[in-house]
Amino acid sequence: MGHMALRTTFTELFALEHPIALAPMGGVAGGALAAAVSNGGGLGLVGGGRGEPAWLERELAIVAEGTDKPWGVGFLSWSATVEVVEQALEYRPHAVMLSFGDPVPLTEPVREAGVRLIVQVTDLDEAETAMEIGADVIVAQGSEAGGHSGRRATFPFVPIVVDLAGPRPVLAAGGLADGRGVAAALVLGAAGALVGTRFEATGEALITAGATKAIIEGRGDDTERSRILDIVRDAPWPERYPARTLRNAFLDRWRGRDAELAADEDVKASFRAAADRDDPSVAPVWASEAIDLITAVVPAADLVGLLAAEAEDALARAGRAVTPPP
Repeated sequence: MGHMALRTTFTELFALEHPIALAPMGGVAGGALAAAVSNGGGLGLVGGGRGEPAWLERELAIVAEGTDKPWGVGFLSWSATVEVVEQALEYRPHAVMLSFGDPVPLTEPVREAGVRLIVQVTDLDEAETAMEIGADVIVAQGSEAGGHSGRRATFPFVPIVVDLAGPRPVLAAGGLADGRGVAAALVLGAAGALVGTRFEATGEALITAGATKAIIEGRGDDTERSRILDIVRDAPWPERYPARTLRNAFLDRWRGRDAELAADEDVKASFRAAADRDDPSVAPVWASEAIDLITAVVPAADLVGLLAAEAEDALARAGRAVTPPP
């Protein structure tokens, strides 16, 4: 059957074909992945992470050359600087996304450049702040997400943020790994979905072969939220955002021993060496609770259209369930 486009306030805002955005996963969502998602009709977002200027310069050049469709870049509010945001703005992104921590200090250059501001929130206080600073899009992220997140679960959290946001578009994030998740986001009142882990299993993601294999073979039951991998990497994440990863031997060994680990420089050094070798017993694999649904590596541009088509089918099935047969 022919597919109609899923038109929402989010697709209208950026003139997108599909209501799907790439989560700006730090160090994973580089220029090639973001360009592929944008070329596939979604909004590709480069994961600027903590704002490493040389990495950013290389990856933003790749996305700017790789697509003539809208794209953007995401930063961690707790660590990015105004300077690095201004550097990114020189590449003329269509959007800047700010996540985790206080976005207020970083918003002014985005506003001055006339670029759309996307703010990710993990609780109602953060949602109120996003409204106050006039975010153009709010991402409501649940703790099912791969990588860092807050305490709220996606399903109950999204509609509350939708109610708060009024006419402005909300994207649902966290545990959305197929078209049914995208459809569920739309039914909850969101204007689209921000998808992370599913896009790790694409040819364009900056991810090791070992991590890809682990995501395809792993189960949601094998994921766990923890601060251990941030502590051992000396990554000064705010404590209120633990990270969901696949469980591994290192987590098993250090569970509940956060303070001891923080003080042990020898363990940190040997961890770094093992992680650099991509040793699966230590290397973090950021993974959503929905990884059971991820069974194959797909080209990222194709994946956008596939997710949208699956979402339409899911919505059509749901519609049939409530309409009597003719």
